[in-house]
Amino acid sequence: MTSPLQVECEQQHPSLAVPDVLAAAEWYTSRLGFFTGFTWGTPPTMAGVNLGNVQIFLQQGEPSPRGCSVSFVVGDADALYAYHQAQGVEVVVPIDDRDYGMRDYRVRDLNGYELSFGHHLFSAGEPLVIERVPVDVRLEKRLAALLLDLAAFKRMSVSSCLEETLLHTLDGVGPHTKAQLRHIQALKEKHGIDYDSHGSYRFVEQS
Repeated sequence: MTSPLQVECEQQHPSLAVPDVLAAAEWYTSRLGFFTGFTWGTPPTMAGVNLGNVQIFLQQGEPSPRGCSVSFVVGDADALYAYHQAQGVEVVVPIDDRDYGMRDYRVRDLNGYELSFGHHLFSAGEPLVIERVPVDVRLEKRLAALLLDLAAFKRMSVSSCLEETLLHTLDGVGPHTKAQLRHIQALKEKHGIDYDSHGSYRFVEQS
């Protein structure tokens, strides 16, 4: 029977049983890049560890990793993968592009639980056959330099990066993840871009 309710759910909190709550929380924060949201009890019998806006619970109990895993969608799986490797985290499945539209990898925590981290592959799906045409485009010098750096950072051609940005703009949404936006802010500082998104209305080209 189909539920007649329109159910709204904004958060979920997977719970993992661990023999030592403090040790598990310390491992997640020092090795995986989480931060501690809370601990409960003296000594703690429960803790919440956060990755971005996602929180998982670590509860006192007998670990049962068999058939249990937790998956996280992150902004840049490659950067997190490099960090986890540097921290000596056991990699169960190396990072790669998957047929199900994710670039992800799997690690094992200190109690045997498998954790998956990945980001969406927007190139997934049937190819779209197109014809590209030359367009006479002139860009502000610093903005052009940022575009070149951004395309390289996103592993895209300049044309593809512009197409992505234009298509998202036409839909009224942005194409960049939070991690990419932080990188863009650094690029703006690198190239000395001191104008905002309305700056182009005031551009006066030097003769």
